[in-house]
Amino acid sequence: MLKAAVLQLSHIGMSSTQLYRYVRQAHKDGVKLLVLGEYLLNPFFHELRTLSISMIKEQSEHQMRVLRELCKTYDMTIVAPIVTVKKRQPYKMIAKVSAQSVSYYKQQILINYKHWDEESFFSNEIRELHSPAIFKIDGVRCAVLAGFELHFDAFFTMLESKNIDLLVVPSISTFESNERWQNLIKMRSFTNNFYILRANRIGEYQDGEHQWRFYGDSIFSSADGEILSHLKNSEELMIVEVDHKKVLESKKSWKFKEALKKRRRRI
Repeated sequence: MLKAAVLQLSHIGMSSTQLYRYVRQAHKDGVKLLVLGEYLLNPFFHELRTLSISMIKEQSEHQMRVLRELCKTYDMTIVAPIVTVKKRQPYKMIAKVSAQSVSYYKQQILINYKHWDEESFFSNEIRELHSPAIFKIDGVRCAVLAGFELHFDAFFTMLESKNIDLLVVPSISTFESNERWQNLIKMRSFTNNFYILRANRIGEYQDGEHQWRFYGDSIFSSADGEILSHLKNSEELMIVEVDHKKVLESKKSWKFKEALKKRRRRI
């Protein structure tokens, strides 16, 4: 059994007081995995584009020092999207920070719409897809995908043989898309028979054309595709339990994987 949590916040600036307070609370409740939404440790994409590369790098390095200190102090793993800078080029990443180590998952498919074009700003390579990041905590096998990547079937084909219990999805969603996201998460968790823990952020950003309202609705869904817990649109900590045995029960009951295995071409 793994105790995990989503911390649903607006943008976290250079002051870490708020983050420290919630991590201490999560630690007291036995949380071993904490997930943050996208563009919390860095400003939202459109604001980020106006900053100098040196300022982005300084901010991200500060946030990583804070995460490492928190994980060492409270023996916790934190999964958090962050922008890294290498050779003066920005990369959109998801950091997995524990008391012992730091690793990164580089987002593979970025939003590329006219009003929100991450693909043209970040230096993430466009290349053949590879498996999402995978790690294990308290006997629970976890995978990590960025929010936008949840839309692509190819990642779930890759996860078929990985025996995943929990898919962690940091996201940033806006424009009243919450019903569509709820349906997508329920479908993905049901057809793959694993939990999904989706972290979204709250707050607003105003530009000349759009009012970007980030509505929260962080979600925890079961391996049977049911929403077990979700937040509304306020600052909050959501604590959940991931049970490996229930994942096995769902897989055994629905037999989706078994049906595919019977029909897989033998070489």
